[in-house]
Amino acid sequence: MPAPTTVYRDATLIDGTGSDPVTAAAVVVTGGTIAYAGPAQDAPPAPEGARVVDLGGRTLLPGFFDTHVHFNYADTSRLTSNNLDVHPSLHAFETAERMRRTLHAGVTSARDLGGIDAGYREARDRGLIAGPRLRVAVRLMSHTGGHADFTLPTGVNLHECGNTTGEIVDSVHEARVGARRLMRDGADVIKLCATGGVSSPSDTPDDEGLTVEEIAAVVEETARHGGRPVAAHAQGAAGIRNAVRGGVTSIEHGYLVDDEGIDLMLERGTFLVPTLATFDFADREHLMSRKAVATKRALAERTFERVSEAVRRGVRVALGTDAGISPHGANLAELRHLVAVGMSPMAAIRAGTAHAAELLGVADRLGTVRAGMTADLVVCDGDPLADVGVLADPANIVLVVQDGRAVKDALPAA
Repeated sequence: MPAPTTVYRDATLIDGTGSDPVTAAAVVVTGGTIAYAGPAQDAPPAPEGARVVDLGGRTLLPGFFDTHVHFNYADTSRLTSNNLDVHPSLHAFETAERMRRTLHAGVTSARDLGGIDAGYREARDRGLIAGPRLRVAVRLMSHTGGHADFTLPTGVNLHECGNTTGEIVDSVHEARVGARRLMRDGADVIKLCATGGVSSPSDTPDDEGLTVEEIAAVVEETARHGGRPVAAHAQGAAGIRNAVRGGVTSIEHGYLVDDEGIDLMLERGTFLVPTLATFDFADREHLMSRKAVATKRALAERTFERVSEAVRRGVRVALGTDAGISPHGANLAELRHLVAVGMSPMAAIRAGTAHAAELLGVADRLGTVRAGMTADLVVCDGDPLADVGVLADPANIVLVVQDGRAVKDALPAA
């Protein structure tokens, strides 16, 4: 049987390449692949039996990426609870629901940087649950007392109770072995902590984490096993420099990146994933420790200054939200923050589509709306180039197509 064809017509097309929008556009999807995208007048004749969807002038974009999420973390509970008070089966269903909400917000691909295991990726791929296609880090790697060490003041060690999201290493040798354990457990990406953090109990963003030598050992070990990207949690300037010198693929957060760090990132092509949505925390302070609230407030102004400088100088940016720390299902609110630090709305959209696909190594099939690409599409009410904030409200996301199949359809009935 021939593959089914769907024709989306009367759309304003923003294709993710950075090209000007195409009005009166058509996108033809056959099976799970885009067969045509461009002016409707140039579209090939629709085959007999094709389904035609009139988008009524709405904007059609590529499916978005969120390259930094934590589906394991409920955004309505304290991070240190670590799901100890929830049945594992209930927690799995809650996690799946967060994935579904994220998909319905327009995110068709995501990178979970610590918390869920590889089974969620397989369940999504097998159609058992709905959610973004996944890359997973499984656990975060840090040293004892570092950002991934949530040993509690009471002496309870979460690393011994089966709920850990930490991979603790304290030498070059242990870093190498830790990378091997993570790859054995199905990690697509290795997440390591080059600095402390806002939420970790025993350090601060300015504290250095893994050393340059330890980071380089992780990068080398992944290269020996077919190659995997290495993402570095890095907030303070010294740790950012260490991570880039060690060869990581991306700097996650990058709040206090200095001029030397920017120089290094530009020299090596390192991506920045700023996760600026985490600074919208006024309604979540009750879930944060006093240390975390004070640290976040102290960081805010300097962070936006330094990230703005990185953007101004041309550091490559991919969209990531740290969802779980920021709210799930409102991922595209990050676009407004990217515009606030100096990106145009079109550049912010590319950070969430084509450039994010490049970071994940899938730009040959995802991130743009072009013939031959996988049919991941998002249709929204409003003009995101006039107000990128329209994408922040999931109610404005009226159609989400993943692999050619409509997974959310809130278009008005014809």
